Amino acid sequence: MSTETGFFSDEKCFWHIGGNFVEVLPVGGWVQPSSGSGLAEAPETKRRFRNLLETSGLLEKLVTGKAAPLNQEDLLRVHTKRYLDEFKTLSDQGGGVLDPTAPMGPGSFEIAKTSAGLVYAAVESVMRGQLANAYALSRPPGHHCLPDQAMGFCFLSNIAVAIEKAKADLGLQKVAVIDWDVHHGNGTQAAFYERADVFTVSIHQDACFPPGYSGDKEFGEGAGKGYNLNIPLQPGAGHEVYQYAFETMILPALREYKPDLILVASGFDASGLDPLARMLLHSESYRWMTEAVKSVAEEVCNGRLVIAHEGGYSEAYVPFCGLSVVETLANTKTQVEDPALALLKLQQPSDRFNRFQKDLLDEQVKHWQAVKFG
Repeated sequence: MSTETGFFSDEKCFWHIGGNFVEVLPVGGWVQPSSGSGLAEAPETKRRFRNLLETSGLLEKLVTGKAAPLNQEDLLRVHTKRYLDEFKTLSDQGGGVLDPTAPMGPGSFEIAKTSAGLVYAAVESVMRGQLANAYALSRPPGHHCLPDQAMGFCFLSNIAVAIEKAKADLGLQKVAVIDWDVHHGNGTQAAFYERADVFTVSIHQDACFPPGYSGDKEFGEGAGKGYNLNIPLQPGAGHEVYQYAFETMILPALREYKPDLILVASGFDASGLDPLARMLLHSESYRWMTEAVKSVAEEVCNGRLVIAHEGGYSEAYVPFCGLSVVETLANTKTQVEDPALALLKLQQPSDRFNRFQKDLLDEQVKHWQAVKFG
């Protein structure tokens, strides 16, 4: 069995254009054009992440790879033909707006198929034992995309498509998806909401995106009842509260469910420097979460762990959070020092605030215990 870590990326994914936004506001009317790229979901956060891996020397210790775009049959396992046809037509015409929160440029359909392909390539390599674990630098992201609707910068449900292809081609059985992007993983949830073979977890900022959404009472339906867990946190949550949520709900649930593979939807937008949310994580938070999930993967599924990139909008800080994740996957530590770590540790919430958050989590634990796994 391999002990190596894979890193899958493709320059084409950095060429996707996500429309003209200033942070979350579309340019026009009273919104002045941006002085920078004008893109909320900009390629530079991902490119700089990969660049830091390279300049730190970590990239040369990884097994790097690209991937072929997924085909129509692969996509139709999750998405409707009508939606895929609409997406391709608009892409071929030079781009446009599939959804107010999902603008795109020319060629985005093919780029999105490559992004989903990167996630599947990582899954396949881990499932075949060619890699111990892997990170897919997928872009555009996917966890908001519904079967028939683009949303939140997402055009294909990358993780869901990869899971379905792995089930069809590799005989994958039980899967757990942990979404630590600061926004709710509504697209992944929708794909598996009535199924027990995929356990979906989303830990996110309450009511952030989709706007107003919490999900604290949505545990799945039908055969999937008890196989979906949402953990909404109040704005301002920091390292201690995330750790508490993992230790009281996420990690015990993974041990009980015993998946054959764990997938993480990895957004770095819960960091204290992100412009699209109001949380206070830092690079060591992402290191801790990765180590915690990796340890459980070693217990229950021979270490099979794939992490797929989702959000994260701080051009300066995403690379440091991403580096911590990949360092942890690869059991190595570079000489890179996080220049914001000391500041973000000083800005962590008070004990009183943490107690308030933990009381809310304790309530969620009770609800979860009553319905978990059917």
